[in-house]
Formats: sequence, structure tokens, C-alpha cells
Amino acid sequence: MHTFLTRDIPGIGGIFKETAEDFRVTEIPLYEPCGDGEHTYAVIEKSGITTLEAVRRIARTVGVGERDVGYAGMKDARGITRQTISLPRVAPEQLLRSELPGIKIVSAVRHKNKLKLGHLRGNRFRIRIGGVDGDAGTRAAAVLAVLEKRGVPNFFGEQRYGAQGNSHLIGGAMLRGDYGGAINALIGEPDRVTDERWRLAIEAFKAGDLEKSLGVFPPHCRTARELLQKLVRLPDAPEKAFRAVHPRLRKLYLSAFQSELFDRVLAERLDSLDRVFDGDVAYKHDNGACFLVTDAAAEAPRASLFEISATGPMFGCRMKEPEGEPLVRERRLLEAEGLTLQSFALDGGLRMEGERRPLRVPVKEIGIETDGSGLVLEFSLPKGSYATTVLREVMKPS
Repeated sequence: MHTFLTRDIPGIGGIFKETAEDFRVTEIPLYEPCGDGEHTYAVIEKSGITTLEAVRRIARTVGVGERDVGYAGMKDARGITRQTISLPRVAPEQLLRSELPGIKIVSAVRHKNKLKLGHLRGNRFRIRIGGVDGDAGTRAAAVLAVLEKRGVPNFFGEQRYGAQGNSHLIGGAMLRGDYGGAINALIGEPDRVTDERWRLAIEAFKAGDLEKSLGVFPPHCRTARELLQKLVRLPDAPEKAFRAVHPRLRKLYLSAFQSELFDRVLAERLDSLDRVFDGDVAYKHDNGACFLVTDAAAEAPRASLFEISATGPMFGCRMKEPEGEPLVRERRLLEAEGLTLQSFALDGGLRMEGERRPLRVPVKEIGIETDGSGLVLEFSLPKGSYATTVLREVMKPS
């Protein structure tokens, strides 16, 4: 994806995430704990581990089941991140005394209910970009002023598509019932990896030597190894072999495909990001409700005030469709993939209902400061959107 909303403003270039300190994320809670109840809400600060790994370590330390631990959102392993988790029947004092590698318990307060996924308002970011020149602050400020007025393009971006950038290809093949294609996409392409053994394993697979490929694949490529083990036994039954892939991963691949289709729709609408058209399904930023736009001219003031925004499709079998030209565009995209909305009505727990996602999101609490040869950006975004979308506009990577 090489289009930018702020393409008239030169990017600052540079690099980020040189150290954990360069990328700080703080969750903005939807509500504060009340101080009473059987659950304890703990604000944790972690570095170098994922949310799920933090949950595993804390649950094991205090003696509760991992499934009983609640959290509002997933946070990256890279950088320093603060988020809230909930634990049942654990005293705040016990948590505050706990010593956990890579995790600091910042606070612990009782509350009545388990924290649920999505129960957050958004995230606040503090990001240092290194290796920039003297006028980077001026250019970054110009970009952020446009994003503050028009909105941040709500792309998922490359981080959604896995280490080889192939997760959406796997999901698309699954939806078309092409499990041979899904396996090929999962194994990937040799020129997308730098590990020598991994590259040789992919080349052996492409040459049709499954046993050699299995023997060479590095241990960390667990999913590919488990898939190949089954495929060696069932070379003519790719759908059965693909069942070796964990259901959670299969769902992730399907979700990545949904995301990639959304990103394509957004790329087409980039220049009219802050407008709504007749037939659009619009999103209300104050409560998340959606409605059909029947008079675009009448809704234009609300769009300019950032009260509403046009949405794009997270395709699914029960997704609300637009009308008119927006519907034509979305159906054309699905048809080019050989799919309909009913294609997403999968069984085996993989059914995808679908939803609408706003094409833009507001960026708030903007701050810019220089730091030697670097630039520090601060901003907040609503839940479900990514800091990389802001960085992409500011840095304009090639």
C-alpha cells in the first residue's frame, strides 16, 4: 500500500522501535474499578512479552486458571505497554507483592465483574522516531494537523498479515474451499524469509519433496511442521491435512483476509475519507451505531464535525450492506475473489458474521518534541486502530 492521505507533505523518514523505550502504549480504560467485588483489576506494565504470555505468568503465580483472567485488549511484545487485567478471588495485596519477570504490577483495585475483551476506550502512544533531520518536527506537525482535521485512515496495515505477509492469502483460499492453495500460501515463499533452513524447507516443498521439507523446517515453524506431518500421510486430502492447523490460527487467517479486503476499500476511498455519499453505511463516533445515508448533503455537516464517518466492510454472512454505488464497489470486490457474503457462513466455529468499520478514526492529545537526533510523538487513538497508521503518514516509508 503506497498511497498516503497527506501525500503532499514530505515524510520525515527515520526508524522506530530501536529500543523498548521507543514505543510506549498505555491503555485508556472504559471505566475505573469501583473498589469492591470478587475481581481485582490490576494495571500491569510489561516489556518483551505478549499479553497472553503475561496472563500465563500472572495466572500461574497467583494460582488461577488462565481462562479466568480478563483483559480488554491485546498488546504487542515489543515496547513498554500498560494495560488492565482482572483476576478472580485474588487479593490486591497478593498481586502487589508478586514478583514477575518482565511484568510490573502498577496498581490493584477490586471490582465486581470480569474485564471483557473490548472494554477499553482506546490507547495512548508515546513513540520515538530516530535518525531524522532538523525540520522533521515541522513536517510531522503539518501531517498531524491534517490527520486531526480529516481523520486517520483506519488501515489494518502490514502487521495484520503475518511475518511473510501471507495470512490473508491463506484465509482467502480457505473461504474459496481451495485447501491446496491454503497450504501453499501457509508454507509461503522462499524469498520472504531470511532464515536459511526455513528458506530451504520452503524450496523443498515447492519442489514437491514433502519429507525433505518436513525434515528441514526449523522447530519454531510449528504450524508448518504439524501441517506437513499430516500432509505426508494424506497427500491427496489437503482439506483433511489442513485440520492440523489450530482453529485459533484458522480464525486468524480468515480475519486477516477480511482486513485486507477492508484495506483495499479504504485505499479506494482515501481522497474522500472525510465525506459520506448516498448509500453509505455511516458510523456514529459517539456510540458506534451505524445507519444508512439517504441524503448525503444533509449529513455533510456532521461528517465535517467528525460526528460521523463512512464505513467499509468487514465482510461476513450477516454484515449490513450499503446501497447504490458503495454497494456496487463492495460486491465487485467480492465477485473478483469468487465469493459472496454467504461464503463467510463457515461451520466448525469459523462462521464470520461480519460488521462495518469506520474508514477513519480521530487522533487526539497530540504532542511533538525533539530528542537529540530523534522526534517523540504522543497521541491517542480509539480501540481497534493502530499507531502504525499514524506513523505511516508521518514517516512515509518507501
